Amino acid sequence: MKKKYTIQKAPFVVPTTDGKLIEEHFGGATDGNTLTSIAHMIAPPNWSEPFQTPEFDEYTYVIKGKKQFIIDGEVLVLKAGQSIKLEKNTRVQYSNPFKEPCEYMSVCTPAFSIDLVHREDT
Repeated sequence: MKKKYTIQKAPFVVPTTDGKLIEEHFGGATDGNTLTSIAHMIAPPNWSEPFQTPEFDEYTYVIKGKKQFIIDGEVLVLKAGQSIKLEKNTRVQYSNPFKEPCEYMSVCTPAFSIDLVHREDT
């Protein structure tokens, strides 16, 4: 009988050059899932990404620290225990301009793909 569950014991660690830890538990890189991805991340102090306009909804839950979002020109800061849903095709910049690392979980639907994120050139 086929098991009806999957336990992830070895998430895919996405190679980065900015000091951010990205562990994809489910998604394109781990199990080929294009519908949903879930990742655990730790953004170091003074980290930021370029603006992007993804073709997926993204849910973020902050576990520790704070994470800054610039959404259509509005600056928001989420603290530990808070979450947010960003609708697809929303221009956003993610950053951690604070002194402490930010640990968070992210769920994307459809799954995160570099082809769908549309990061702007810096």
